[in-house]
Amino acid sequence: MSEQTEFTPRIGKVANRELALNGYTTYESLTHVSTKQLLAIHGIGPKAIRILDEELTARGLRFAGGEGPR
Repeated sequence: MSEQTEFTPRIGKVANRELALNGYTTYESLTHVSTKQLLAIHGIGPKAIRILDEELTARGLRFAGGEGPR
């Protein structure tokens, strides 16, 4: 059974699964990691980063270091 995350399904099943396998299951957990680190994870590409950034911004959060694709 795959790990559960709170991430939007818009990022895709592989991205959701790989984030969970790397210990990222909440939007809050993404505030402790940079986009560069996330891009090094299999299944995480620029589209997933953009979508996650939109979701973080909607929650008043940012990636570590205030990063984002903007």
